[in-house]
Amino acid sequence: MKKKILIFGNGFIGNRLRDELGYELSGRMVYKLDDIQEEIDRVKPGVIINCIGYTGKNNVDDCESDRDGTLSANTFVPLMLAEAALRNNIKLVHISSGCIYRYDYKKQAPITEKDIPDFFGLFYSRTKIYAERALDVLSGRYGGLIVRIRIPLDNRPLPKNILTKLINYKTVIDIPNSVTYIPDFIAALRHLIKINARGIFNVVNRTPLRYPQLLDVYKKYNPGFEYTMIKPGKLQLVRTNLILSTKKLEQSGFKMPRIEDVLEECVRNYVGVK
Repeated sequence: MKKKILIFGNGFIGNRLRDELGYELSGRMVYKLDDIQEEIDRVKPGVIINCIGYTGKNNVDDCESDRDGTLSANTFVPLMLAEAALRNNIKLVHISSGCIYRYDYKKQAPITEKDIPDFFGLFYSRTKIYAERALDVLSGRYGGLIVRIRIPLDNRPLPKNILTKLINYKTVIDIPNSVTYIPDFIAALRHLIKINARGIFNVVNRTPLRYPQLLDVYKKYNPGFEYTMIKPGKLQLVRTNLILSTKKLEQSGFKMPRIEDVLEECVRNYVGVK
């Protein structure tokens, strides 16, 4: 019998999963364990997916001014969901972030799931590390799954889509970064749930993206669009730029496409070209 899947989190990722995969979504605010238990009793799922998280209204800098809300959404809620899953003998899938590492492009290979997170420069990143480290300890024994995504790119105009953000910024850095193309993420997540994967998985596209690559494709369909490039240091923002390894995901039986192979499809759908 196929297990029911319940999503917690009525945001960008939660709604995309509901729309594409048909999973039930709970938009209920979680303040205590009873809030979770009542939803579990209502739906009786075999798997719950945590899509609750706070990345700031505009960007992660907003997390610095709302530390209580950020800590609650990114750390306390995942731990409560893990406890509820354990008590009910169901599987927790936690959507995590890859923005939890420092990275030296000259010295480092792509970051694997075995590398210990070490980027504490942003409060957002710290809260994601707190949750991931605790859930990873539980996953070995209780079968939880932690899926890391990074810089979501989607084929539709949405505020959290990196393409939407870049179009509005018009000033971008030119440095390779791992990104997650959302249609590929959805397919990968379905695969990982199907094989009952456990532990941490980096779910990003197989090759990194340079933002000008994406904007040059966008410019093909909007010839009047212009952007400028700037060195990362001149942005005067605390950010992490990095490349994640996808070998573990590939070894599980799912090969993410190269990012350059999805950009055309992404932009064409984004601008509404058939």
